[in-house]
Amino acid sequence: MSTPMEAPPGLGARGRDLWRAVAGDYELGVHERIILAEACRTTDLLDKLESLVVSNGLTVEGPQGMKANPAVVEVRQQRITLARLVAALRIPAEAPDAPRTQRRGTRGVYEVKRA
Repeated sequence: MSTPMEAPPGLGARGRDLWRAVAGDYELGVHERIILAEACRTTDLLDKLESLVVSNGLTVEGPQGMKANPAVVEVRQQRITLARLVAALRIPAEAPDAPRTQRRGTRGVYEVKRA
């Protein structure tokens, strides 16, 4: 039985939750740990950006009038980034009867750690 990997320092609550959820169940190579760490940091960044949107609103006043809050635009971009990072980890669906998604690449399926 292997010991769980330590989460990278500086992660927020949701970033640590994501780390524990993935690293606790799967054995990851070095490159996969790097991807997971970036996914965790992106999750924390999303929390901060969403706080900015809540406090400042969806729109801001600009020289040409009202426009979308730049934090809203960045939230959208970071969500895309997070989805790509998580997809790159290629973690199998939890439920055995969950619909299969098409995945390309040479990486095989992860093995669940044996207790």
